[in-house]
Amino acid sequence: MSGSKTTWRRVPPSLFGVPFGVAGLSEVWRAAAPVLGISLVISNAVCIASALLWGAVVAGYAASGPRQIMADLRDPMLAPFVPLATITPMILAAGLTSYALSAARLLVVGFVVITISVGGWLTGQWIVEHLDEGAVHPGYFLPTVAGGLIGAFAADQVHLHALAYACFGVGMLCWALLGSQLLHRLFFHTALPAPLVPTLAIEVAPPVVAGIAYNALSGGATNIFAYALAGYGVLMVMVQIRFIPVYARLRFSPGFWAFTFSFAAVGTDSVEWIAIERPAGAAVYTGLIVAVLSVFIFAIAARSVVAVRRGQFFPPSIPPTPQPPLVARSDLIPAVRFGAAGSRTHIPTTTLERKP
Repeated sequence: MSGSKTTWRRVPPSLFGVPFGVAGLSEVWRAAAPVLGISLVISNAVCIASALLWGAVVAGYAASGPRQIMADLRDPMLAPFVPLATITPMILAAGLTSYALSAARLLVVGFVVITISVGGWLTGQWIVEHLDEGAVHPGYFLPTVAGGLIGAFAADQVHLHALAYACFGVGMLCWALLGSQLLHRLFFHTALPAPLVPTLAIEVAPPVVAGIAYNALSGGATNIFAYALAGYGVLMVMVQIRFIPVYARLRFSPGFWAFTFSFAAVGTDSVEWIAIERPAGAAVYTGLIVAVLSVFIFAIAARSVVAVRRGQFFPPSIPPTPQPPLVARSDLIPAVRFGAAGSRTHIPTTTLERKP
């Protein structure tokens, strides 16, 4: 149509949450298998589905081109989701351990190196860009906290214990440093915009993913540290219960996939504790956890398929309008310079404005 703007659609990095959530479900089934006395067939099938989805999202995202990917890495809202492209295959590669250990090791090491490198780059980017705290959201846990803790679990699975301990250190220290900053932002700044509200579910992930990683590293030890992680995990589950009315007001969007891995991790950690403690009715509890999570994630997947068929899943984007070049000028806002005797002198400040 003459005079209308041409719109185009692209795969946003947040869509890496789809295979990430499905991979999380595969881990729930893997943890439940020995408790339920079943084979790994279901877990492996879900893992394969995650791999196929990961390949599709990677292909779609790569079509955006290197320039767009670099723009996403500099975007304060989107950047934390980009490393999911390398975090998810760490989970998938760890699942290959029983079938092809050498290949699993190679893949885990490669994706760990990329994930930690991108996490370090993003951390530096957020420092030098003087990040506005209001732009921060719980997705900031993904590059280094999730990357480190999942890397620890994956490295331990392929018997690279030194690498696993190093990754665990990255995840735990970054959780300690970022966690308080994120809670401060959520407590005292304006509410998250609606598309980012589902990322509140990520707040529950660090303690339970840390619990899963520590269980792998310690061989299932039940000591003070394991119980401390479990206790904080329970607290954050209670926080999520308080969020239910907030979540209920949301319209469905791709952001709902943020719920999947976080709650799947809660399920996996819970099943692992059941396997360790072996309470009466362990199989019943485990079956209930697996069933609820499977139905929940399947429901989000089904709703996503409906949205795709209606053309509502991928939000349209409009290519950015080229901006005129920046030129320097002196404005009238004074700056203050202190002289030797403490006197103050007003000087013009040089700023940047768009050249007409």
